[in-house]
Amino acid sequence: MSQVFALGAKIMCNNIAGLVNDQRQLCRENPDVMVSVGKGAKLGVEECQQQFKDQRWNCSTVARDVSVFGKVMRKASRESAFVYAVSSAGVVHEVTRACSRGELKDCTCDTNRKGRSRKGFEWGGCSDNIAFGLRFAKLFVDSREQERDARAKMNLHNNFVGRRAVKTHTTLDCKCHGVSGSCQVKTCWKTMAPFGAVGSFLRDKYHNGVLVTVDQSGNELMMAEGRYPSKIPRDDLVFLEESPDYCVPNSNTGSLGTTGRVCNKTTPGHGSCGILCCGRGFNTIQIEEEYKCSCKFHWCCYVKCNTCRRTVDKHVCKSPEDDVSAYNQDHNSMSAANSDRNNQNRPPRKSRKRSKRRKAKKNKKRVNSLDSGDNRGNQIL
Repeated sequence: MSQVFALGAKIMCNNIAGLVNDQRQLCRENPDVMVSVGKGAKLGVEECQQQFKDQRWNCSTVARDVSVFGKVMRKASRESAFVYAVSSAGVVHEVTRACSRGELKDCTCDTNRKGRSRKGFEWGGCSDNIAFGLRFAKLFVDSREQERDARAKMNLHNNFVGRRAVKTHTTLDCKCHGVSGSCQVKTCWKTMAPFGAVGSFLRDKYHNGVLVTVDQSGNELMMAEGRYPSKIPRDDLVFLEESPDYCVPNSNTGSLGTTGRVCNKTTPGHGSCGILCCGRGFNTIQIEEEYKCSCKFHWCCYVKCNTCRRTVDKHVCKSPEDDVSAYNQDHNSMSAANSDRNNQNRPPRKSRKRSKRRKAKKNKKRVNSLDSGDNRGNQIL
C-alpha cells in the first residue's frame, strides 16, 4: 500500500509545472503538505489582488503562465518583491493551519507551550505550530533560488520578510474558567493573525521598499546610491530596479495598463480617477446591479431579503486612444469655429465685388483730383 501511495505521489509531483528538482523531492517526501502549499500560493495571490485592487498595478494574473503574474516577475521591481513575500507568507500560513487542524502526519499543535506562564495563565488549547510552517516554507520556497546572483539574493531576502511577517503577527487567545463567569483559571494559546493583517503589513513594506545593489564582493546586498547605513533592515522589502508606471500596456514589462479600470471620482489618493487613469480622464457609464432590499427578520431566526435592481453610474479610465480622439475632435471644433468667425466677418461675394468697384472709383477720382491740382500749380508758377 505504501508503495502505491509513493508511486501516486511521484506522479503527482512530476506533473506540477514550474517545480525545480529540490521542490519535487520535497513534494515526494511530503505529499500531504503539498495541498497546503498550493492553498498558500493561492492565498498569496488573492491577498495581493485585495491589497492592490485600487492601484495602477493590481496584481493581475496571466493565464497559462508558470509564474502566475507573467512578465512583471522578470523585473526585479518592488512588485516582484511583494509577490515573493506574500507568497512565502501564504505558504507558512496554510501549512501552519493544516498542522492545527491535524491534517499533516508529521505535525500537530505546538506542544512546547505547557504549564503556567509568567503572566499567570495556563497554556492550553491548540497553539499554532508556526515553527513547522516556517521551516517547511523556507525549505520549499527558497529551494527555487538555484543561482547566487543579485536577483536570487533579493528573492531570498523577500521570502524571509514574508515568513517573518506571519511569525510577528501572532495573537494570544484566552478562555476563562470559573463559577458564574468568573476567571479563576485562564487558559491561553497562540494563534496566527488573520492573513489580511499580514497582507496590510507587507503592503506598507512595499510602499517603503529599499532600492539595493550588491557589494563589491558580490556576496551581500547593500543600500543603493551610497545611502547610510548601507546594511539593509531585515524586515524591509528590497528591489533592484525601479518600476514602470503601469499606465499603458507594455509587452516588455508585462504592464496591462489602466484602460477600463473602475475609478473613484470623488476621493483623492489610490483608486481615484486622477491617479488611476494617469491623467487621461474617465468616461461615465451606467450599469444595472443587483442588491438586497426589503429585508425582514423572521422568527426564529433568519433574515429574508428580496433582490432588487438599480442603475448606477460607474467611472472608468479612458484609453490613450480616447485622449488622441478627444484632442483631434477639439482641434477640429476649434478650426471650424475659427472658420465660422472668419466667414461671419467677411462680407458676401457680391457685396465684396461692389465694394471693390466703389474703391476703384474713389481711387480714380483721387488721381484726377491730383492731376487737376498739378495743373493749377503750373498755371500759378
